[in-house]
Parts: sequence; C-alpha cells; structure tokens
Amino acid sequence: MPYAFQIPEEEKDLYARAYGREMPISRKWAYELANAIRGLMLQDAKRLLEDVIAKRRPIPVRRYTDSVSHRKGKVGPGKYPVKAARFFLKVLKNVEANAEDKGLDPDRLKLVHVSAYKGRTEVRFKPRAFGRSTPIRKETVNLEVVVKEVE
Repeated sequence: MPYAFQIPEEEKDLYARAYGREMPISRKWAYELANAIRGLMLQDAKRLLEDVIAKRRPIPVRRYTDSVSHRKGKVGPGKYPVKAARFFLKVLKNVEANAEDKGLDPDRLKLVHVSAYKGRTEVRFKPRAFGRSTPIRKETVNLEVVVKEVE
C-alpha cells in the first residue's frame, strides 16, 4: 500500500517517516492515540505515551464514549490504552532514529502526520462440537508517522 502522506519534493531533507505494519492492537485505540499525539513535538509525544503506559495521563476518548467514565482534570471521558501506547512508542523511536540518520535535530521534530488504519485480518479456525468450527479473527493496524524539522 502506498504511503498516505506525500512529502513535497523540495522539502525532502526536512522530513522523516516511520511505518509500523500489522501491529496487533485495537483500531479504536490506535485512532484515539493518533488524534492525541498529532501535531505535538516528538519529545512531548514520547513523554505522553510513557505517561499513558505508567497510567499517569489518560487519553481522551472522542468517538466511542458510551461507557467511558470521566477522568480527573479537564480530560473528560478517557482511558489508558497501554498496549497501543507501547506500539506507538516503538514507531516514534523508529522515526526518531530515521530522522537522526538523515541528520535532523531530534529536539526540533514535530509530528505533522500520524495515521492509524486497518491492516490485514488473520483468520484461524477453532474446532467446535459436532465437527463444526468457528473462525477466530485477529485484526491488525498499520501506523504511519511523519515528522518535520521546525525552526
């Protein structure tokens, strides 16, 4: 699949990207985390994800708020998606390494594009009674992160 974000040709030296394919996380939480870190500086986004893993800062839930309780502060409904935050942190460390390899300053990197969309669905079958079987579907998520060096 082609990348969703097209880097302008004249500014290729200012951008770096990382791509996490088929991460075994919930698409719902990947969407919420992408919204939470989009537009942040890279160091701030990494700090936010580490706080989510330690359950110090919740991620606000905007889309699926049916039975999500409010958290302290001005967050509103929110939760701590620890597993998804771990995978996002891996991709952010990857994009930081890619940026350093291109010669960009890691303290001046801003997340200009963060997307999470559906990956491949693995289907297996579980044997059941009377010779039948039930499909077991494991959904995956693709993560794409693009950073730009800002002044």
